[in-house]
Amino acid sequence: MENRAKTMDQDKYDFGFAIDWMIKDLGFCLDEAEKQGITLPLTEQSIERYKQLSADGEGRSDTSVLFKAVRQDAEK
Repeated sequence: MENRAKTMDQDKYDFGFAIDWMIKDLGFCLDEAEKQGITLPLTEQSIERYKQLSADGEGRSDTSVLFKAVRQDAEK
């Protein structure tokens, strides 16, 4: 957060690991969790938020763009 707080406040999200890659990786986690018979509700919630951001055109933004979704939710 120390390095990213300023850019996140400026709605700049092009500095790191793209959310499309995060969606892929979280999908692997959820697949393995299902095989093991466990649920990961916070991971499920996170991947759904990332998928919505990707559908909104943010797929190449870094994972901190999740902050944008949380901020939008807070403004509602």
